[in-house]
Amino acid sequence: MTTFAELVPTLQRLAIEVPSWAYGNSGTRFKVFGTPGTPRTVQEKIADAAKVHELTGLAPAVALHIPWDKVDDYEALKSHAAGLGVGLGTVNSNTFQDDAYKFGSLTHVDRKVRRQAIDHHFECIDVMDATGSRDLKIWLADGTNYPGQGDLRGRQDRLAESLQEIYARLGDGQRMVLEYKFFEPAFYHTDVPDWGTSYAHTLALGEKAKVCLDTGHHAPGTNIEFIVAQLLRLGKLGSFDFNSRFYADDDLIVGAADPFQLFRIMFEVIRGGGLGQDSGVALMLDQCHNLEEKIPGQIRSVLNVQEMTARALLVDRSALAEAQESGDVLGANALFMDAFYTDVRPDLAQWRASRGLPADPLAAYAASGYQQQINEERVGGTQAGWGA
Repeated sequence: MTTFAELVPTLQRLAIEVPSWAYGNSGTRFKVFGTPGTPRTVQEKIADAAKVHELTGLAPAVALHIPWDKVDDYEALKSHAAGLGVGLGTVNSNTFQDDAYKFGSLTHVDRKVRRQAIDHHFECIDVMDATGSRDLKIWLADGTNYPGQGDLRGRQDRLAESLQEIYARLGDGQRMVLEYKFFEPAFYHTDVPDWGTSYAHTLALGEKAKVCLDTGHHAPGTNIEFIVAQLLRLGKLGSFDFNSRFYADDDLIVGAADPFQLFRIMFEVIRGGGLGQDSGVALMLDQCHNLEEKIPGQIRSVLNVQEMTARALLVDRSALAEAQESGDVLGANALFMDAFYTDVRPDLAQWRASRGLPADPLAAYAASGYQQQINEERVGGTQAGWGA
């Protein structure tokens, strides 16, 4: 088996974007709970994200959501983030909260509504220009609830036209990543329900369009690592939204429901060059911390990705290839399982300490007094949350 020392060069390249909205209040369709210390501004969200990076060394960028993170001066926001030791990453659009989008946004039958949605994406690209962000991420709530409610093919045609106009606005070095989700909030059909639909649209658009894979956006039993392998093989995997699910799009801490799945996904990411020197694959969290504390929730998440990445790197790929080629079914599976069951946590703790990071980031956060500080300082104003 590969030694831990051999993993270090790859582990040093591991970087995970954290989402600004993970630090605000969030919940379910039924209740959003407020908590002490919740950020009131995007600057405070970035400060919390910077604390995660300070303690883990794993989260050097913060993804923004527009208009939730809208400010007057994005260059100043970029400088604010840099002063805290982090950068601004993916810019996420929002076409699911305005009343105009009740029956769709980029797919809407009304040209005026489509124009509004396209112009919003132009605004997001303007934000990217100011912040230096590479990726524009599009997730659409567009879909229908009942058979016959909409023209399925017509909606795809309008989507293709809208995406083409947005794509044409991208600058040099910028990309579009198109996310998919097989249901919710639409229940009969969703306009971008699966990786195949996202792939088809991004393939038609060109090289600057990629697929975003959210690990929670699949039907039960879906072999997500196969999708990862296929998109990497086709050169179309642009980014991940890491979270965990038990039943639907639960947005829980990544690895909470099925750490073995996360291991298998990271094995295919590594196998396909997704952690290589020149890889364009962006790893990002997309989670909502409704019951647990938000900053520790993000710390736990990035550590889970790091741990399963280390375990996946332990797989002896030469021995695995030999077992696969010889038809040694149990031997090949044993190589996988031996790596998965190896406890790398002590080695990771020692490695963190050698880099000047806390061996136990969660314990370091608890002892830092940061939570108590923000609880006392962030009094008054409006707490950030869904829609703010």
